[in-house]
Amino acid sequence: MTSPTAATPHNSGHSAGAIHADELRRSVDRAFDATVAQLKELVSIPGIAWPSFDPEPLDRSAQAVAELLKRSGVDDVRILRCDKEDGTAGGPAVVARREASDGKPTILLYAHHDVQPPGDPALWETEPFAAVEKDGRLYGRGAADDKAGIMAHVAAFTAVSEVLAGDLGLGVTFFFEGEEEAGSPTFRSFLEAHRELLRADVIVVADSSNWKVGIPALTTSLRGLVDGTVEVQVLEHAVHSGMFGGPVLDAPTLLARLIATLHDSDGNVAVQGLVSRDEAAVDLTEAEYRADASVLEGVRLAGSGTIASRLWTKPALSIIGFDAPAVDMASNTLLPRARAKFSLRLAPGQVPAEAMEAVRRHVEANAPFGAKVVFTPGESGSSFQTDTSSKAAALALWALGEAWGVPAVETGIGGSIPFIADLTELYPDVQILVTGVEDPDSRAHSANESLHLGDFRNAIVAEALLLARLNAGGLD
Repeated sequence: MTSPTAATPHNSGHSAGAIHADELRRSVDRAFDATVAQLKELVSIPGIAWPSFDPEPLDRSAQAVAELLKRSGVDDVRILRCDKEDGTAGGPAVVARREASDGKPTILLYAHHDVQPPGDPALWETEPFAAVEKDGRLYGRGAADDKAGIMAHVAAFTAVSEVLAGDLGLGVTFFFEGEEEAGSPTFRSFLEAHRELLRADVIVVADSSNWKVGIPALTTSLRGLVDGTVEVQVLEHAVHSGMFGGPVLDAPTLLARLIATLHDSDGNVAVQGLVSRDEAAVDLTEAEYRADASVLEGVRLAGSGTIASRLWTKPALSIIGFDAPAVDMASNTLLPRARAKFSLRLAPGQVPAEAMEAVRRHVEANAPFGAKVVFTPGESGSSFQTDTSSKAAALALWALGEAWGVPAVETGIGGSIPFIADLTELYPDVQILVTGVEDPDSRAHSANESLHLGDFRNAIVAEALLLARLNAGGLD
């Protein structure tokens, strides 16, 4: 740890510079109750960007975030959107900008204010859109993913503005997306339309997770993603299962047989041509994974290699949807067709188009009993790897360690953030940092989503330290 009055990045290659670390911590602490109260207000707004939901709460969410930024002292605050390909309006993004002084870098702080639908209310122990504090955690939809990311950015900037005052010359741009959970359908067009407005030297994407409660992490790799549907057809129309059953198998049975070919007997993805590596800087124990993923007792884990590599550097293929009549609506009928949606997470370095074609080849080559297989490609997104030798990455690891009081670890994430590929393509020289406020028990996208308030406070302090160090010339 550094001295009480100044913090200096360890092994960063930068000259030392006082950044008032203790004052920043005190500023964050003084405002923390108000920060949590503001987060609770954001959680109360059910802003969902899916087309099937009322857009009014999403617009209200954007307005609330814009007001937060104005109160934090940023004058240039805008609510912007682009149209989707079908001509309908995309989700409202909130963009705010503080211009850099001469010679100072600009940092772009990204998060998203839209949230996942709450799902089955019976699975929630609290009301999804009424944030509740319990046992050091804040429960509610969006409490972690990703309204806490917004508040971490705003609170860190507020602390730095208070402590550094007239010495703050760093340029800061806030970009709070309004359609991330809907797949960011206008993200690329939005970037192209506002390319100069969003240009920065460093981008912090606060939409990831820490290693565990009490141990911070910088996410250094993300898997890519492709998805699509596979339909099996065996009859021109449905027929009576008693009159015709036996000589021909129904479509759901044949689709199940086809799905079974996607993995080998150990549970490894059996699609040929996919990138797969057994490499990870840190690892999970089987007990930790079982607890975090809520695996039922007796269920054998799938795949080979370390658990971390199975999560981060190897492909993972799941069936996430299945079209067939519900059990309560079933009749004695041989079904002529059945359809499933697959989701394939890609190891870093995998080209999405090549992975999509590999799945196509596999399902067509393994058509059971000569059934007709119709493959329809869906969405795709590229993987990401951080340049951990960059100055920004060194500063981020230092700031995380200072804030938590323990060394930060470098982790991968099994999930995907496809829009990062757009950022790297449009801004090839930018240094991108993927941070987050979540932990393994945050349950993002699930019922009882929650945020660990102690780690939330540390995340704000870490970002405030990073901003202050960049202001002091951290990229020089």
